[in-house]
Amino acid sequence: MSAPKSLSEVHRSITIPDKASFLKKMFAFSGPGYLVAVGYMDPGNWATDLAGGSRFGYALLFVILISSIFAMFLQHLTVKLGVVTGKDLAQICRENLPSWVTKFLWAMAEIMIIACDLAEVIGTAIALELLFHIPLPIGVIITALDVLLLLFLQKKGFRWLEALVITLIITVVVCFGLEMLFSQPAIAPLLQGFVPSTELFTNQEMLFIAVGILGATVMPHNLYLHSAVVQTRAHGLHKKGRREAIKFGTIDSTIALSIAFFVNAAILILSAATFYSKGYNDVAEIDQAYQLLAPLLGVGAASILFAVALLASGQNSTVTATLAGQIILEGFLKVKLKPWLRRLITRSLAIIPAVCIAILFGGSGLSQLLIFSQIVLSIQLPFAVLPLIYFTSSKKYMGSFVNKPWMKATVFSIAFVITGLNMWLVRNAIGGL
Repeated sequence: MSAPKSLSEVHRSITIPDKASFLKKMFAFSGPGYLVAVGYMDPGNWATDLAGGSRFGYALLFVILISSIFAMFLQHLTVKLGVVTGKDLAQICRENLPSWVTKFLWAMAEIMIIACDLAEVIGTAIALELLFHIPLPIGVIITALDVLLLLFLQKKGFRWLEALVITLIITVVVCFGLEMLFSQPAIAPLLQGFVPSTELFTNQEMLFIAVGILGATVMPHNLYLHSAVVQTRAHGLHKKGRREAIKFGTIDSTIALSIAFFVNAAILILSAATFYSKGYNDVAEIDQAYQLLAPLLGVGAASILFAVALLASGQNSTVTATLAGQIILEGFLKVKLKPWLRRLITRSLAIIPAVCIAILFGGSGLSQLLIFSQIVLSIQLPFAVLPLIYFTSSKKYMGSFVNKPWMKATVFSIAFVITGLNMWLVRNAIGGL
C-alpha cells in the first residue's frame, strides 16, 4: 500500500501543459510561491519593521534584504525536496528519522503553528478594531470564522485558494505603494540603507532589532508548507520533468518573495520617512503607527490604507497557516482530521490567550503577545531549517538533484547565521524579562 500523499485532496490536481510556451508554463506553475510569501509579510513582521524604521531610519534595510535572500535559498530547497522526493518535509522526517526525533520535531512544529496563528489572530483583531471599531476580544473571536472561507475555497479547487491569496497580496502591495507616494522618502538615505553599517555590530539595540527582523522574516512553517504545495502540480515524473518543475517553482517563489521584500521594506521605509524624520523614535506598535500616519503625512487615507493592508495580511496568513498545520499533523503523525476541525483546534489554542490578554491588558498587551510569538518562532526555526538542509544535501534522498558543494556551503552558512543570531535574540529577550 502506497504512503498517503501530501495534501491528498489537491495532490497533482493542477495540469501542467506538456508543450507550451515559457509564459504559459510559468503561469501553470505560479501560485505556491505566493502562498509561501504570505508568511514573510504577516503581522508578526510589522512591529519589528516599524520599530527599526522609527528608531534607526533606513539603516536596517540591509537586514531586510539579506533576510529575503536567505528565504529565497531556503524556499528553493523546499521546492527541490517536494518535487524530487514526492514527500513534504514532515513526511520525509517521519519516514527517515528515529521515532523520538520525529516526535520532538512534531512537538516543535505544533508550537510553531500556534505561535504563527497567534500573530495572525492579533494582527487581524487589531485591524478590525482600527477599521470598524470592533472591540479587541470580539475581533479575536471573529477570526475563528475564517475556517468557513477556507472550506469554501478548498471545495472550489486549489487555484481558487491561490487566487484569493494573490488578490490579498496585491491589496497589500497597492496600499503600501500609495503609502510610499504619501511619505515621499529621501532617496539617497534610502539607498544608503541597503549598505551594511558598522553601527549594526556596535549598537546593541540596533543589533537586537535587526535580529528580530531576521527572525520575523524567515518563517519555519513555510518550509513545511512549500514542500507540500509544489506537489499540487502534475509535472512529469521523469528527470526532465522534475528539473523543469524545480526551475519554474524556484522562479515562482523568488518573484513572490521579492514582492514580500518590497512590503517589508515599505513598512520600514514608511516608518523611517514618517516617524524617524519627524523625531518620533519610539513607534513600535501597530495601533500607534495607525494613529500617527494620517496627521503626520497630512493624508486622511494613509491610516486607512495601513489598516486595510494589515487586515489583508492577517487574513492571508490565517489561510496558509491552516494548510501548514494540516501538513504538519498528517506528515508527522499520519493523523487526518477534517480541515474545519483541525482549524478550530489550532485557532482555539491561539484565541484563548489572545482573548484573555485583550480583556486584561488591551492593545498594548496584545502587542507584547505579538512580540512574544515572534520569539517563539525564532526558537523553532532551526528545527525546520536543519532537517531541510540535511535531506536536500544527501544523495541518498535527492540522487542527482542533491545540493551542489557551493549550495551546501551557502545553506549551511545561512543555517549557522540564522541559528546563532536567533539564539542570541532569545537569550537577550529572556534576560530582559
